[in-house]
Amino acid sequence: MAKGYRPVDRDQPFLLPPDMREWLPADHPVWLVIRVVGEHLDTSVFHARRRTGGRGAAGYDPDMLVTVLVWAYAHGVTSSRDMERLCGTDVAFRVICGGNLPDHVTFARFRADFAEAAGVFFTEVLIVCARLGMGKVGTVALDGMKITANASKAANRTEEGLRKLARDRVAAHAAADAAEDELFGAGRRGDEVPEEAWSPRRRDERIAAALAGLEAGREAEAAEQAAKAAAFRARQQSGQRTGPAPKQAAVELAEENLARVRAARAAQLARLEDQYAAGQPRRGRPAGIEDHCRVREAQAKLEATRARAAEAARKAAEREANRKGPGPVRNITDPDSRLMPVRGGGFIQGYNTQNMTSEDGLIIATELTDEQADCPSFEPMLTKAQDAAALIAAHRPAPGGGQEPDGIELVLADAGYCSEHNLTCPGPDRLIATGKGRDLEKAARDPGTGSPGWGGPAIQAMRERLKTEDGIAGYRQRGHIAETPHGNIKQNMGFRQLSVRGKRKASAEWDFTCAVHNLFKALSTGHLTSQALTALAG
Repeated sequence: MAKGYRPVDRDQPFLLPPDMREWLPADHPVWLVIRVVGEHLDTSVFHARRRTGGRGAAGYDPDMLVTVLVWAYAHGVTSSRDMERLCGTDVAFRVICGGNLPDHVTFARFRADFAEAAGVFFTEVLIVCARLGMGKVGTVALDGMKITANASKAANRTEEGLRKLARDRVAAHAAADAAEDELFGAGRRGDEVPEEAWSPRRRDERIAAALAGLEAGREAEAAEQAAKAAAFRARQQSGQRTGPAPKQAAVELAEENLARVRAARAAQLARLEDQYAAGQPRRGRPAGIEDHCRVREAQAKLEATRARAAEAARKAAEREANRKGPGPVRNITDPDSRLMPVRGGGFIQGYNTQNMTSEDGLIIATELTDEQADCPSFEPMLTKAQDAAALIAAHRPAPGGGQEPDGIELVLADAGYCSEHNLTCPGPDRLIATGKGRDLEKAARDPGTGSPGWGGPAIQAMRERLKTEDGIAGYRQRGHIAETPHGNIKQNMGFRQLSVRGKRKASAEWDFTCAVHNLFKALSTGHLTSQALTALAG
């Protein structure tokens, strides 16, 4: 039994060993992270943005700052001030800094400057993981995840609200100018402080950007509808099957079709008159333009289309009158962010991240978008994933048995990506859900159940394929492959909200977060070890 307590002598010199390598055990993961960043990643893109030489104090090594950010993001620390505090109190952070104590401004400026570098860093980490033998890309899964922006939902404004806010700001500036002219005299402010020293984060610019975003959204929607109408016309003229006309231009297209049919009938009658004039005998009385069957059919379609358009307008007006919330809005804190629906109901102010994941949990391709829907991202992400698979294959060590495929063989995606285009666009084989998981499982247990009937031929074929044993077994892999990285990033890494504003900077922070996920995935699976790094260096 102990006879007393160990002494607590805070005046003792060298309370910590003088050799920093003795502060942490040799197998602590921070040593591997330091070694990977310093020896195995090409960080020249970070160094290129730093200036050395000339006047002033020496700057901090970018490799050290990158390593601090990697370690911080892996442990749920995204605040620059928290990083500054931990560099003075946490042993792992102190080891990374090597006795330096960067302040929060250094971290904030460094992070704000790596918008272009983060994508390169993501690729470099992916190459290291490939060299360590990771990156099983035979089967990959695509999934979206909503991430909260550095902005509040309360900062959303409708177009009317934005215009009122802009008018109020102009009036406030005019009043301030008049007060300063009265105080200091016309043409003088009295202090001559530059605008960037006092401007409240360019609020006027953000209001203007939000208004421009609403207008650009309307223009983009109009352009999209015009493109759909042009494609419909082209199919009509070439004699292809057109399917239903685009809703926004249905009446216009029906009117054009009626005019075309009338013109065609008029041309037929003119030819008949020419034949009669040449001596061909008349055989009955040909139907006039308005009495012709095709003209009557086109007229009936036009009337039906007008009726549908009127009913759609009535319903839209009714929905607008009964709307509980505002119409289209933009955020004046981060105009690039959007209201995003989340699972379980409700909305967040944020972005939609698209991630393609390999069988062993690596995020091989990622993109941050402001689209609420996942469907438009399928083809671009498929292209990025194929490029990433080629990159992994180029850096993978020589296989022992050659079992691992070099390219993507199967892509898995949930019903949010289901469309005729996504099922038929070029690329590897894919399994895209045509409904909720429980409905797919129920249909697979009883393949004889009737089909819902909606969808084109590709969707119908996929629905039948998912009823087969091989189809449903393949799709069951999607949840584990696609959603595990999201759980790790949100739950284990604690990354639930972006720290920067604007899509460009937010995309860079997300790329960096995914790179950190991949690096620590290599650590947790035992691929990243001291012996493995030594082998890579050799």
